[in-house]
Amino acid sequence: MTDHPPTSLVWFREDLRLSDNPALTAAIDRGGRLAMVYILDEASDGIRPFGGASRWWLHHSLAALATDLEGQGHRLILRRGPARDIVPSVLRETQADAVFWNRRYGAAERQIDAEMKASFKADGIVAESRQAGLLFEPLMLKTGAGQPYRVFTPFWRACLASPEPRLPLPAPSIWPEPAPAIASDRLDDWGLLPKRPDWAAGFRDLWEPGEAGGQRRLEAFIDEGLPHYADKRDRPDRDVTSRLSPHLRFGEVSPFQLWHAANGAAEHDGIARRNVDKFLAELGWREFSWHLLFHNPDLASRNFQPRFDAFPWAEPDAATLDAWQNGRTGIPIVDAGMRQLWRTGTMHNRVRMIVASFLIKNLLIDWRVGEAWFWDTLVDADPASNAASWQWVAGSGADAAPYFRIFNPLLQAEKFDPAGDYVRAHVEELAALPAARILKLAPAGRPAGYPAPIIDLGASRQRALDAFASIRDSD
Repeated sequence: MTDHPPTSLVWFREDLRLSDNPALTAAIDRGGRLAMVYILDEASDGIRPFGGASRWWLHHSLAALATDLEGQGHRLILRRGPARDIVPSVLRETQADAVFWNRRYGAAERQIDAEMKASFKADGIVAESRQAGLLFEPLMLKTGAGQPYRVFTPFWRACLASPEPRLPLPAPSIWPEPAPAIASDRLDDWGLLPKRPDWAAGFRDLWEPGEAGGQRRLEAFIDEGLPHYADKRDRPDRDVTSRLSPHLRFGEVSPFQLWHAANGAAEHDGIARRNVDKFLAELGWREFSWHLLFHNPDLASRNFQPRFDAFPWAEPDAATLDAWQNGRTGIPIVDAGMRQLWRTGTMHNRVRMIVASFLIKNLLIDWRVGEAWFWDTLVDADPASNAASWQWVAGSGADAAPYFRIFNPLLQAEKFDPAGDYVRAHVEELAALPAARILKLAPAGRPAGYPAPIIDLGASRQRALDAFASIRDSD
């Protein structure tokens, strides 16, 4: 018998919210005392450290969560190091006899969770996990042949034929007594924020990390973006996309909240069903990406289609790669996207495809180089979506665009940024030019300081086709 009431530990991970948090709800429903911890684990094998932009977001998200918990009379414990060592330590220090968490789907994370759950149960400690980050868990979806899905359309059809995702859980209204206080790291000591130079200065005007910010963004999108989503989402010059991806990545909002908010807007607010269905399908691509990563843990480092292992990538020279990374390629919409990324930590999805195609196919640089850059510079750098999307553009992934489908960035700009507003907003050298000169920018008419194209689009397209032809028949 113990001489203290039951004590439950909630281990926060990619679920930095109080509402629709099944692990938190289960711990509170158990009764007794409550402790909560977040562990910055960058030491365990297989755990990919956060990129720079994600570290900025994580700092502010944890600060917001800590503030929210303090408002309920509780404290967020912060620890840094291998989770295998820290979770047992925190259990001992808080005298907890139960631990709850929401499931993760990366291979290393799953292994850590499974090992700890088995160990805790052997010691008589309650250890339970909940579904919170995906609408449809990867193990539950299989083809008729019993295999993982490799193509989005049948995958999403199977999802839609599955039982309706559960309703979101409300935030707890009654909070138990906190567990005895134990030592916690100081968030500022983790060094997640940039110092000099402060390259994240432009992030603050666009983003509001934390659960409250995520809920406000969701509400704004439902009111302003969703009614136009199907027709305008590919227009980077329009504010139609949800900008919810970083809130989803850190679990400040849940996919269940998004699913039901969007469907509710169709049912109660008269928003056209095609807009809602298109948005839910984009949420489906996130689910599909995690399905792929679950069954292919090396998705960020290995070609999904093995024939691409023989692809003759060019060796990237420093000047060419630097021009792409810093938006100095001389191709206006490519430069606009890369500068938007650096200044704001995000990039419009259509433009992500354009800049990725330019790197992979016009410059013939390995998709993994681009994936690593996005991992470091995106605030929504998601382990599944980032890798799956880069492989999709490369043609090496599941359900991939054929390699020979090569975006012409000038035609893409003409179609999706016809007035040049997106380019003017992000490429200051071109801010005073009319659309006609931006879309058909001749080398002789370039403003001072704006570079000539670093590569000929036509010749580089043919080079890419020739490279693809060298592996096309190697299956």
